Amino acid sequence: MSIDLHTESIVKLLVAMLFGLFIGIDRQLKQKPLGIRTSMVISIASCLVTLVSIHAYDKFGGAEHPTMDPMRLAAQIVSGIGFLGAGVILRRGGDAISGLTSAALIWTASGIGIAVGAGFYLEAGYAVVLLMFAVNAVPLLIKAIGPEVLNKHEISVRIIMEPNYVLTEVIQKIEGRPMTEQRKSRKPGRAIRRMKIKDLDDGRQLIDMVLSAPDHDYATEIYYDVKKIEHVMSVEVEQL
Repeated sequence: MSIDLHTESIVKLLVAMLFGLFIGIDRQLKQKPLGIRTSMVISIASCLVTLVSIHAYDKFGGAEHPTMDPMRLAAQIVSGIGFLGAGVILRRGGDAISGLTSAALIWTASGIGIAVGAGFYLEAGYAVVLLMFAVNAVPLLIKAIGPEVLNKHEISVRIIMEPNYVLTEVIQKIEGRPMTEQRKSRKPGRAIRRMKIKDLDDGRQLIDMVLSAPDHDYATEIYYDVKKIEHVMSVEVEQL
């Protein structure tokens, strides 16, 4: 490999590291599983494997190896990186799953490293800009001008009720349905997505539910609203 090729390879690795740094900073500011070091390592390693794949073809390809593919080794990165992405996906109970965006960005950081390693600097740069826009700006636009159905978050609520209490009234109060005594304190937009009711050994009832609520409806508000309901003994609230 000539000096010019060595210099070009070093530049590619540095550019891959820089783009990985941008992705990592975004994730770290949001305290997500994919941090600065991880994203840089993924981008640099993907770029390196791509460089090895391309230069191995230049070095060993030819008439003796007519079927040799310069991107064959790099293609394995896409499938192999999936194991790393799966490690940041968490199931937090029921159908609530977190870490999907970080897993997707792990795969994307790998793709950016491959693109830089193959010499597509401009395309990789555009991809990073679009990623930052999609992850940061688009959600803000949806929150500002989008319909309410797109501006909701999920809350896990666990309630322990006194024995022999009519649970239907509790459900209506939590959802903010327009009952006579609750019209003034109605909380529109809340909806129960999933619910499980279980009898405890001492006769009390356990209500375990996932509540969909507007973004402006904080978990603390839901906690105090539920705690004020009669015959509620204890409340546990978690934002998913």
